[in-house]
Amino acid sequence: MAGGTVLAVENLSVEFRSRRRIVRAVSDVSFALRAGETFALVGESGSGKSVTSLAIMRLLAAPAGRITGGTVTLHAPDGPLALTALPERAMRAVRGRQIAMIFQEPMTSLNPLFTVGDQIAEVARHHLGTSRAEAFKGAIALLDRVGIPAAAHRARAYPHELSGGMRQRAMIAMALACKPLVMIADEPTTALDVTVQAQMLELIRELQDETGMAVLFITHNLGLVAEIADEVAVMYGGQIVETGQADAIFAAPAHPYTRGLLDSLPPEIEDDVPVRAPLRAIPGTVVDLAALPPGCRFAPRCDHRRAACETAAVALDAAPEGRAIRCIRARELS
Repeated sequence: MAGGTVLAVENLSVEFRSRRRIVRAVSDVSFALRAGETFALVGESGSGKSVTSLAIMRLLAAPAGRITGGTVTLHAPDGPLALTALPERAMRAVRGRQIAMIFQEPMTSLNPLFTVGDQIAEVARHHLGTSRAEAFKGAIALLDRVGIPAAAHRARAYPHELSGGMRQRAMIAMALACKPLVMIADEPTTALDVTVQAQMLELIRELQDETGMAVLFITHNLGLVAEIADEVAVMYGGQIVETGQADAIFAAPAHPYTRGLLDSLPPEIEDDVPVRAPLRAIPGTVVDLAALPPGCRFAPRCDHRRAACETAAVALDAAPEGRAIRCIRARELS
């Protein structure tokens, strides 16, 4: 059951600077995660989804990457924490303990020199002060909980000795070691086959029901979002272009980009006959974040654009049913 807000992102902006250019990767992004709910960030590669998650975790590659505006507030049991203002030492105490993250490719996140069990146990030892023996015992219990067979044996295995699905489950076990308030899942099922994807989504739902944690689910796959998300924010060009309850957005997408994403989904098959019309690709390429247009960032790819769309920035305006849309023609096109 959903509860109060546990993480509030307000007007977050992120830049990457080099000698030659400035990339405005995230611009004025706001959303909130509630206990027991899943909030999905959706968009193509390069839309700013993963950068948003790294900014929340304060894992941007410095000095090139930096937060240039906005706040991230974690509403912890002992009081709110302004994550964007925390000293790095204090932030290290938050990572893994109160906010955990599952990365897209576990082979680049797990240390190949240590067993899976030792790596999970280290999280509990570092944050909770658990003894080595108790932490390893807890790691075995977590591996068993996330559905890894012969957990005691697998806990003594190295990452390369596990399948892709098992490594991803091990990452979830590590994320759960300290029972965090928030779990960020960045494309956690991309490298997995469809059967394992379904198992992973079901596992996340079960763990969420048990612990009440909030989940920030980052993906380009709207099919997965339809299965797991309570609320959705669609990102394009570093901005949120549409947000609202997942069922409302899927029933009646309002922004042309959201419609394009839905149209690009493969058709559903029923009795060997496609239910929807053939898929359509969104024309053009993702906007260059180092050379943003003055108007709507999606305008160069939009079939519904008008001259006004290309001349002035477009605000994210409130709409019925708790939704918000960044399109001057949204009412007209609905």
